[in-house]
Amino acid sequence: MFDVIVIGGGPSGATAANDLAQAGCSVAFLDRAGRIKPCGGAIPPRLIADFSIPESQLVAHIQTARMVSPTGRAVDIPIENGFVGMVDREHFDEFLRARAVSNGAARLTGTYVRIERDAAGTHVVYRDKARGEEMRATTKLVIGADGARSNVAKTEVPGGDRIPYVIAYHEIIKAPSANALYDPMRCDVIYDGRISPDFYGWVFPHGDQCSVGMGTGIDGIDLKTATADLRAASGLSGCETLRREGAPIPLRPMDRWDNGRDVVLAGDAAGVVAPSSGEGIYYAMVGGRVAATAAQAVLATGRASKLRLARKLFMKEHGTVFKVLRSMQDAYYKSDERRERFVSLCHDVDVQKLTFDAYMNKKLVNARPLAHLKIGFKNIRHLLGWVAPEHI
Repeated sequence: MFDVIVIGGGPSGATAANDLAQAGCSVAFLDRAGRIKPCGGAIPPRLIADFSIPESQLVAHIQTARMVSPTGRAVDIPIENGFVGMVDREHFDEFLRARAVSNGAARLTGTYVRIERDAAGTHVVYRDKARGEEMRATTKLVIGADGARSNVAKTEVPGGDRIPYVIAYHEIIKAPSANALYDPMRCDVIYDGRISPDFYGWVFPHGDQCSVGMGTGIDGIDLKTATADLRAASGLSGCETLRREGAPIPLRPMDRWDNGRDVVLAGDAAGVVAPSSGEGIYYAMVGGRVAATAAQAVLATGRASKLRLARKLFMKEHGTVFKVLRSMQDAYYKSDERRERFVSLCHDVDVQKLTFDAYMNKKLVNARPLAHLKIGFKNIRHLLGWVAPEHI
């Protein structure tokens, strides 16, 4: 009998398991061996501090972000007083899992099948690949951290079968030497309908490797062809491809994260990927932490209603940021003409500073009200077409 079983061993699940183990709970996490999540791998300084990530996990420190418009205009944004850390999910996720085990979490390897309940309790049924048979583990509570299109969410939480998402695809390649098109200290974000008609493409350095990919929610888009086009435009066609990965990315947090009884969701399973940017690692780990907090509250009080704490705590701190980012995506990702204006807006120094202050600290910055007013006015001018895209 475990206090909690976490289904999923990505950043969210591993964080939940680690927090619970450190709190003295009996916890196990179930993970499919060998799966690597397609991801640009960017993490902010706040994640590094909040979750005690060692320097050894960072494969690059990014100092500049380049925004590229549909017409090819590039805006370089320096990241002042900080950096964007880059991790390789193949190694980063395993580090998090190993840390949870070292702190007392049990590790189960297999594929989640279903949850069963009887007088003896709640049972997680999973298929053990090595044994080729179904196994059962008994628990008081379940945290579903099994990613977008979560099977736990679909079967256990109302609305869990209706999460909108985009499909992300990337290729990990051997990074070239620095040249006129590629800078190992710069992340490139490409807003071009020829690459992605409703999201964006990216070139993110990972030390001696690089992630090149794109995302879209539109059916019929050939993700591999779009990524090949992006590689060609970025001078990366001749680089060796190390692996190819694809997966869904949820577009908004679910309205409900628990079943009111014994299950709560975390990470992508709860839909906590930031709109506009698609950033997920930080929010997944926060999702794992609040799910662990909610589980501890249930164990301490015996009240299943405490499962609601997970969503309440997350949205209290990050709900406003998600609303702002959703508004940005709805406003600027509709057409290449709007994307052109968005990149033009990024020329503004106030926009640059507030954007990366918010990124690094994971909250809206209120210390410069005049800058907020100026940005709001410029934003309206661009959306209404009162300014030519090449001017601020």
